[in-house]
Amino acid sequence: MTDIERVHHRTCHLCEAMCGVVLRLRGREVLSVRGDDADPFSRGHVCPKVVGLKDVLDDPDRLREPLRRTAQGWQTVSWESAFDEASERLVALQRRHGKDAVATYYGNPQVHSYGAFLGGIEFARALGSRNRYSATSVDQLPHHFAALAMFGHQFLLPIPDLDRTDFLLIIGGNPVVSNGSLMTAPDVVRRLKALRARGGRLVVIDPRRTETAQLADTHCFIRPGSDALLLLSMLQVIFAEGLARPGRLESMLTGLDAVRTACAPYTPTRVAEATGIDALTIATLARTFAASPTAVCHGRMGASTQEFGALVQWLVQVLNIVTGNFDRAGGAMFTRPAFDLVAMSKSPGQRGSHARRRTRVSSLPEFGGEFPVAALAEEIDTEGEGRIRALVTVAGNPVLSTPNGRRLEAALPQLDFMVSIDFYLNETTRHANLILPPTYGPERDHYDVIFNALAIRNTAKYSAAAFPRTATARHDHEIFSGLCRGLARHDPSRRKRGLAALTERWLTPRRALALGVRFGPHGAGWNPFARGLTLARLADQPHGVDLGPLEPALPGRLLTRDRRIALAPPELLGDLARLETRIDPGTVEPPQTLRLIGRRDPRTNNSWLHNSTRLVKGPRRCTLRMSAADAAARALIDGQSVTVRSRTGAVTVALEVSDELMPGVVSLPHGWGHDRDGMRLRVASAHAGASINDLTDERYIDALCGNAALNGVPVTVTNATDQARM
Repeated sequence: MTDIERVHHRTCHLCEAMCGVVLRLRGREVLSVRGDDADPFSRGHVCPKVVGLKDVLDDPDRLREPLRRTAQGWQTVSWESAFDEASERLVALQRRHGKDAVATYYGNPQVHSYGAFLGGIEFARALGSRNRYSATSVDQLPHHFAALAMFGHQFLLPIPDLDRTDFLLIIGGNPVVSNGSLMTAPDVVRRLKALRARGGRLVVIDPRRTETAQLADTHCFIRPGSDALLLLSMLQVIFAEGLARPGRLESMLTGLDAVRTACAPYTPTRVAEATGIDALTIATLARTFAASPTAVCHGRMGASTQEFGALVQWLVQVLNIVTGNFDRAGGAMFTRPAFDLVAMSKSPGQRGSHARRRTRVSSLPEFGGEFPVAALAEEIDTEGEGRIRALVTVAGNPVLSTPNGRRLEAALPQLDFMVSIDFYLNETTRHANLILPPTYGPERDHYDVIFNALAIRNTAKYSAAAFPRTATARHDHEIFSGLCRGLARHDPSRRKRGLAALTERWLTPRRALALGVRFGPHGAGWNPFARGLTLARLADQPHGVDLGPLEPALPGRLLTRDRRIALAPPELLGDLARLETRIDPGTVEPPQTLRLIGRRDPRTNNSWLHNSTRLVKGPRRCTLRMSAADAAARALIDGQSVTVRSRTGAVTVALEVSDELMPGVVSLPHGWGHDRDGMRLRVASAHAGASINDLTDERYIDALCGNAALNGVPVTVTNATDQARM
């Protein structure tokens, strides 16, 4: 039977694009991976990362059984032993120091598995700690902040209607490489080319001439962190010249006059020097955007991971709204996914929250029940009442992905206990007492709970597992369930009884998914003869189901108290005072200071795929890119080793002189730095690279929402040889 070849259809889970793939299988062996031409959303497109589905599955370094760290090294243990030890230690620490003594950190891959996402929520509830952290606060937190303030729910995220717009303005995003982060759009290159072919315009604002900028009609360099000034100035032009036309939305708005007044001081002439964009270009961009038949502005990583990220995401939507490009075809719209998280979380406590409490050391605000991860290290290594003494990490590598990773790396050994749910021994999990590895990709069923809610078109697709898990393997939700049972066993007060206990046992993640689909906006509901969706019917459509384009959803989708869009939230208007320092900073930086920004490589996804030989082979990708002018001013040449230094540390990396960087800005990719205590890549030490988060600063944050400011970090760059002699 194992010699028989068969075909399996599923969704690639390696990034946000939700590309349909076809796996050719023999038993548990993946013979090939290719795009699914019949997938109605991706239509056969895949990116180079798709081979990672097979490479990670077959990787001999991938963990398949629990590991316990001992004085003699790592030892394999049984699942029940691991669950019992983990839960016993966690309960004991919480009894001694309080429930908040145990913290959790959820990494980005958690939302690529519905079992991990739903199971992780239940585990966090069972643990009962308020010390919750995740990759959200080094990524998209400003989007959620603006959504909660303006629309009443942290998951009401407007999505560009990419396939129908006439003008796409991208600020700090590179969808050609990311496949449309927070704008799920497979085959985005074809879609952008189609935009231009139908007479539309693509404009990119970025300190780097990205792969997306190379396709654009116009690319404007901008100084890192000044995007809010650009948007305010565009709005000033639109209001001053009578170009604001919110149309049918006007009756749904509060605060329009307040926004008009707030924008008035930010003329193009006033912000030109601070942004690096001349006044005429700013004014022309505003007029062209407002005059376009349809237009949409989208800000992404560079716009979010900066010190004014919340302001930028607010102003992006203000621009869309006042020009009438919101909740209509070709503008910014809300999805209606088959599994609708917004509809299922309408209670006030589920919609989101801000600053209900603050961190112990630096008083950073919580958002949505989580603290900013920039505070995690200091909450571990700072003595005193309330200190974090144990940590559970899930599908994350915060040593490489959070600011000042070296400080976190030094803090982790100070914990009394640490558990990691991960299938790699990496830069973070090597500090754990126990590592619990879940199944991977094709070994489990799949449905995109999160990314369907961020897609440019409403679709749905459920994929069964390609083959059964092995006898010793556990799915992520089974790991969470085992830990929850252990917590209840060692602390009877956590046991659920009666109907609550029955519901907990019955409501598995798959049943929760099935209920969400059945009673979602496209579902069949209670009627077994209705034509709507059920999970079983989705399973019978292996290529997925097209549910149509995005449609106007207002005012019905709004969840603000008055069911109107809050165009001028007080906390965001108040933050403009802090932005004023960008125009007149009052202090002068040393002349050799540069601003560091990140970048992404199309063959990697954070640090996930660096153990795939065929994805990291070829030219060195972890280089510091710098403009020719900045290199010449420092007597540096292409290819030499340079030392990059910030307040938090220094790294040595090869220099790549490039015309894609504006003067004053350097770029280092995210996700590298595999040279810690023997944690080198199996493929080659040359691919270890340097971690950009050894340079980012846990003190450099968006003070309003708490998101880490990973872009715009001040650094100096010198010849590494000269530095070594000093």
